[in-house]
Amino acid sequence: MYSVKALYQCRRIVAIGGGHGLGRVMASLGFLQERLSGIVATTDDGGSTGRLREGNDCIAWGDLRNCLNQLCSDSPNLARILFEYRFKNSGDISGHNLGNLILLAMDQMCVRPLDAVNLIRQMLQVSAELIPMSEQPARLGAIVNGKEVVGETAIDGLQTRPEKLMILPAIQPTDEAVAKIYESDMIIIGPGSFMTSILPALLIPEIADSIRQSGALTVFVGNINQELSVVGNMSVGEKLSWMQEMTGVYPDVVLWPAESDLPVDVQCAVHVQQLADAFQEGAHSREALRQALDEIAVNRLC
Repeated sequence: MYSVKALYQCRRIVAIGGGHGLGRVMASLGFLQERLSGIVATTDDGGSTGRLREGNDCIAWGDLRNCLNQLCSDSPNLARILFEYRFKNSGDISGHNLGNLILLAMDQMCVRPLDAVNLIRQMLQVSAELIPMSEQPARLGAIVNGKEVVGETAIDGLQTRPEKLMILPAIQPTDEAVAKIYESDMIIIGPGSFMTSILPALLIPEIADSIRQSGALTVFVGNINQELSVVGNMSVGEKLSWMQEMTGVYPDVVLWPAESDLPVDVQCAVHVQQLADAFQEGAHSREALRQALDEIAVNRLC
């Protein structure tokens, strides 16, 4: 296996995002254990997560559950199998994921949502930290042609790019998320859906401020496949400029898959490497991510 000595020397690495992309990054760096922190988007409103949010006024659990699953994917056990189970032909609970229900139950038994996540981490023997971007329920909002659109599902289905995105209502970040950012040597943003996975946490002003003030090396990871949403035709440079316009955050390095055309419109360094997983269409190889991030750390941090 490729040496990751430079990554081992980092005091802390923070990854920010949601869904499958953040889980992939977390799984690739899981060897860092407690020195790895994931800040997870909590604005999803689709599927099982959306149904739970409607009835319980809770944060979105789906992306947290996905990251937990990927972090323990190399050590399957009964707890993980149960955590991934999705009910079928089961009346009102059909379509629900058991992991979402467990997280909701633990949340109702705990003082804080983060406490619930930490208890599940212990159960699944996950050492890396997972922190919800906020412990207050909120939704992603957009302004399109001067009108407000609310909810990730609705925003994913837009035919016109929004003028801006925001979090509704205004919420406070989880204190631990801000603290871990300040402790970090490297902050990884993406991969994933740009509007609904990458941007939500950055749209919280305190999180964006902490990234800019941390002094950490910020790395943006490009997607393997083009997005299907309305931003799919935007170049990576356009996306990053839009991100900077809304949040003030711009990466120091773009980690770009060699499988795609080289970006020419970014205002930072570009590190190009083969990143695609040979066995899973559209996914990043965990080994390739690990090697590429280590090479970036060697060049930029050591």
